[in-house]
Amino acid sequence: MPSHILAPSILSADFTKLGEEIRACESAGADWIHVDVMDGHFVPNITMGPLIVEACRRVTKLPLDVHLMIEKPERHLDAFAKAGANILTVHVETCPHLHRTLQYIKSLGCKAGVVLNPGTPVGALDAVLAEADLVLVMSVNPGFGGQEFIPESVGRVAEVRKKLDTLDSSAWLEVDGGVNVETILPLKEAGATAFVAGTSVFKNPQGIDAGIKALKTKITTLQP
Repeated sequence: MPSHILAPSILSADFTKLGEEIRACESAGADWIHVDVMDGHFVPNITMGPLIVEACRRVTKLPLDVHLMIEKPERHLDAFAKAGANILTVHVETCPHLHRTLQYIKSLGCKAGVVLNPGTPVGALDAVLAEADLVLVMSVNPGFGGQEFIPESVGRVAEVRKKLDTLDSSAWLEVDGGVNVETILPLKEAGATAFVAGTSVFKNPQGIDAGIKALKTKITTLQP
């Protein structure tokens, strides 16, 4: 596993040729495939469910990084794990029994991730950081692709990085929202190790291959 991960988000893909675009991501050097699951309740949009994860699993060997932007995610963990998810990430804001939920994700054989919305204090992570295999800092308000990056997210990433380093944690520190060739390097320098990119990959004017290679160049050179 490389030291820095690029995870294209299929939320921005062309779903009439999803398999083809996922294969293009894999060929271009993507490390994970990011799947944004939205329920129309926790966030104002409805996207995809276990059937899409299962379809992704059939067309790629890359790890499937499944981000559950849904209420009561504990009700659906088994279905997503069975569909082929490798990482299941839940929001601090949706889980009253967050520690138990992370433990249950691990019992399913998946990596357990926890997410912070832009308006949620970083301290909300403190009680569960030791359980997390991945921490995702949202750098836009969740619900839609193509949003503008929130600059204050860089400082939030640095704050989470300090907490993880204090624990000597090997958890991935992921960022999702507005990641492009301009924002990815400041996020890396702040301590992020995994980057979700949708628009900058799938809507790149030169194509998916060019989008991924441009981002990979930024995170594999000029080490901070």
